[in-house]
Amino acid sequence: MFKQSPNSRTDAEYEERRFHFPPSHIRLRSLSGIESETAWPDASILWFTGLSGAGKSAIADRLEAALHACGRLTYVLDGDSVRRGLCKDLGFNEEDRRENVRRVAEVAKLMADAGVVVLVCLISPFHSDRELAKSIAGKHVFAEIHVHAPLPVAEARDPKGLYRLARHGAIRNFTGIDSPYEKPMTPDVFIDTCSSSIDEAANIVLGWLARHLI
Repeated sequence: MFKQSPNSRTDAEYEERRFHFPPSHIRLRSLSGIESETAWPDASILWFTGLSGAGKSAIADRLEAALHACGRLTYVLDGDSVRRGLCKDLGFNEEDRRENVRRVAEVAKLMADAGVVVLVCLISPFHSDRELAKSIAGKHVFAEIHVHAPLPVAEARDPKGLYRLARHGAIRNFTGIDSPYEKPMTPDVFIDTCSSSIDEAANIVLGWLARHLI
């Protein structure tokens, strides 16, 4: 039911991003067209975690479009993009993964301080690292969003051929193959992409936001 989007956005698409400054109140429109009026906090950090190929970036992109339609200032911090720049010096052992999460969380906090709704798409396989990210977020609204797909399903999607490379030993410490993924025990939002479409998944997150905003 869930269709994986093409590869992550290009650097040019990041450069062309247009920001929209938020009103104090918005009409929150779900992707099914249902509207509700709500006050929005200054910023929030939506942390999408899950296996490669689970659908994190696809859902975040769709959610971002919905938030833009509401006039929200947003930015997607995608694991692929940060590995090309901010974290290009890091590998994939546990220590480097933790540092990757820490750097991304610190950047997300700075952006949230500026009033941005930050959508972070990071495998972030370890519970302790996700807790670190939440602690760094501090006063900001923080949602741990578990985007779930069983390993065989994520591997069958494999839009970038990463699982195939990992199976052949070309990539080491690959989550789900030779490195573990610690599933969130009590995520704020759980999405099963085997049973939810991209639009349905984005609406689940919108629903959580509508229920938890002050």
